Amino acid sequence: MTGKGRELADMMEKRKVDILCVQETRWKGSKARSIGAGFKLFYYGVDSKRNGVGVVLKEEFVRNVLEVKRVSDRVMSLKLEIEGVMLNVVSGYAPQVGCELEEKERFWSELDEVMESIPTGERVVIGADFNGYVGEGNRGDEEVMGKFAVKERNLEGQMVVDFAKRMDMAVVNTYFQKREEHRVTYKSGGRRTQVDYILCRRGNLKEISDCKVVVGESVARQHRMVVCRMTLMVCKKKRSKIEIEKKTKWWKLKKEECCEEFRQKLRQALGGQVVLPDDWETTAEVIRETGRKVLGVSSGRRKEYKQTWWWNEEVQDSIQRKRLAKKKWDMDRTEENRQEYRSYSTE
Repeated sequence: MTGKGRELADMMEKRKVDILCVQETRWKGSKARSIGAGFKLFYYGVDSKRNGVGVVLKEEFVRNVLEVKRVSDRVMSLKLEIEGVMLNVVSGYAPQVGCELEEKERFWSELDEVMESIPTGERVVIGADFNGYVGEGNRGDEEVMGKFAVKERNLEGQMVVDFAKRMDMAVVNTYFQKREEHRVTYKSGGRRTQVDYILCRRGNLKEISDCKVVVGESVARQHRMVVCRMTLMVCKKKRSKIEIEKKTKWWKLKKEECCEEFRQKLRQALGGQVVLPDDWETTAEVIRETGRKVLGVSSGRRKEYKQTWWWNEEVQDSIQRKRLAKKKWDMDRTEENRQEYRSYSTE
C-alpha cells in the first residue's frame, strides 16, 4: 500500500467499486485513513515487511460501519448496515504454499471463528488471497463451486473448498464463464494462476450477477483485482394493519326490528325495570354491553380507500386544461395567455 493509496482510490472510482478487500498491505498498525477520491481504508498489520489486510470503503458507506474486527494480520472483518441489511465483509490472506502447516491451520481457525460469530441471517462476502487452486471442474463439489476455475486443484485449494462446505458458502469466481484472461488473478513471468477468490453464502449467490478479473490495471505488479456485482435484496416489511377501537354498530337502530330487539334485551338486562336506575355508570355499561350483543361491533380495521371521492372526471379534466394553459403561457407570454392561465388558477 505504501505510495499506492491514491492510485488504488482512482482505480476504484474508475471501475465503480464501492468495497474492496486488500491483502499484503504491509502497513503496521490498526487504523482507518482516507486514501483520497472519497475512499477510506480500514487496515491491520503487525509487521511493515509482511502480511497485513484491509478493507477499502466508499466514504458514503463509512457511516454504515457498525463493527470492525481486526483478528490478525491475515484476517479482519467489517459489519455494515445497508438499508436494513447486515453485510459482513471479510478480508483474508492465507499463508503461501511453502509456509508451515501450523500457520495455515491458525489462519483457517481464525476464519472459522469470524464466520461462526456472524448470525445466519446476515450477508457475508469474503474477498481473499487464498494462495491455492480450487481447480477447473466441480465434480463432487457442485454445492459450493461452479465449473469455471483455472488449473488443477492443490492442497491449499482443497482447504478453500472444505471451508466453503463447512460454512455453506460458494466460491463466486467459479460460477461465471469467462475467457481465461478474466479468470487468472495472478501473473508472474510465465505463471498464470487463480489464487484470489470471492466467497458468499450459498443462499445469497442469486444476488451476484457477475464476477470477473479486471485486466489492464497496474496497482499491483502480479495480482489482479477480482470484481463482483452484488445487489442486496431488501425484504420490505409488510405494513401491519392498524388496529382501531371496535365500535358498536348503533346505526342499526334505524331499523325497526333491530330497535325492538334492542329494547327487549335491554329490559331483560335491567331486570324488567321501566325506569332507569340512579347509578348511571352501571346503566351505561349495561346499555353498551346490550348494544354489542344485539347490534354487533366493527372489525377494528381501518378501511383503505383506493380512490379519493373527489378525484372525478370533472376535476381531472380541469387540471389537464390548467396544465395546457400553463404550458401555453410559458411558450408565448402574451396577455391573452396570461389571463387564460389565471382563470384556471382562480377556479
